Amino acid sequence: MKNIGIITSGGDCGGLNAVVRGAAKTAMQRGIGAYIVPNGYAGLYNLVDFDRLVFLDEERTDHVNSSFAGSDAGHSRVKISKIPDPDKYNRILLGLRKFNLDGLLISGGDDTGSVVVDLAEHGIPCVHAPKTMDLDLQTYSVGGDSAINKIARIVEDLKTTGKTHNRIMIVEVFGRYAGHTAFRGGIAADADCILIPEIVADFDAIYKHLKHYYIRRILNSDVHSGTYVMVVAEGVKGEDGKYFSDSGDSTDSFGHVRLAGAGRYIRTRLEAMMREDPQIRQFMKVSGMYVPGVFEIPEIREVIPGHIVRSGSTSSYDVNFGKQIGASAVILLDEGISGVTVVEVYKGRIRYMPTADAIVPRPVSLEDVTFYEQMDICFGRTPQHYEPVIEEQKGEVERFLQRLSERTRTTGPHLGGLSFAFLIPNRV
Repeated sequence: MKNIGIITSGGDCGGLNAVVRGAAKTAMQRGIGAYIVPNGYAGLYNLVDFDRLVFLDEERTDHVNSSFAGSDAGHSRVKISKIPDPDKYNRILLGLRKFNLDGLLISGGDDTGSVVVDLAEHGIPCVHAPKTMDLDLQTYSVGGDSAINKIARIVEDLKTTGKTHNRIMIVEVFGRYAGHTAFRGGIAADADCILIPEIVADFDAIYKHLKHYYIRRILNSDVHSGTYVMVVAEGVKGEDGKYFSDSGDSTDSFGHVRLAGAGRYIRTRLEAMMREDPQIRQFMKVSGMYVPGVFEIPEIREVIPGHIVRSGSTSSYDVNFGKQIGASAVILLDEGISGVTVVEVYKGRIRYMPTADAIVPRPVSLEDVTFYEQMDICFGRTPQHYEPVIEEQKGEVERFLQRLSERTRTTGPHLGGLSFAFLIPNRV
């Protein structure tokens, strides 16, 4: 392996520059030339038309700041298979040959990973460095910790305006079809209610929980001040099983329905329930807030932090993980291993699995939800009974890996249909 190209793709998030820096530094140590292929898969498709690529030598790499979110390499939301050009794969190969690139390090999420699978099937050596703040891949993905930390800070900050105005605050966050960022960010911020796509929203349960805590807090306050905070994943579903989307049938460049409007929908539903509830009017009068025709029900505000949660700075954890997977991807390419996703580095062992298995969706564990329900956090359903399974851990704890089940130990390296390829090296 003489030269590699580095591509970052999909949505931006924390840790991507750490991937680039870790890859570049490792490439230098192994005598490999590392080059930026700019603007994601769009840049890869147009590579054959470029005059030059940025070479990541020591001086240029020094300008890649690992703590900055986003990517110096640039992104695009392009899926190679959707390009109508029948000669697209040959065009990509010609571009790689033009710049003598022997393989590609590609950092991105599930959509990016699906293109990695596609490229590998067309004879293009590439290794996937997992990146998505959605945390919906099988392995941990860079960007998740940074997003969760930022969501938690935003939610905490919004409590001040909530208390000042006695508002009910609804914070709608990214996550698409998985609720990891809403779930973990909401828990970290002591949110009262967390709604995730994995659980169909029961508005009766939500309303009951909201009424109890909101009214109690205000009436027990000597200045009648209080708030109630909800964190809502953009992909939350209603009783009909449909997403709360107000964007019609529009889709992004990867073919996904644009999800927006969950917070607004929940606000309007809760407002309607309050207007029909005589106890709310009585509460407003007792608390001294009621003004006929002006202020008859509590104020609900929905806030969409949007791209703020994926911008700015990167958490220390994501910097560490990003450098690990960037460096490991270079090493795997140099060893002739491709079509795989880096899982982790542990005690000198680089663990990987086939990218096709790594991008299988990973939802929030409902067992984890039940655990937190015993702390009286509302998840949009009637709380489930938590029955702990208590066991003693013996020996070394590998904290970053999913624990293998008894089925895995008896039937081979498969768990839930997923192949743990880091247990069985697959050299190509």
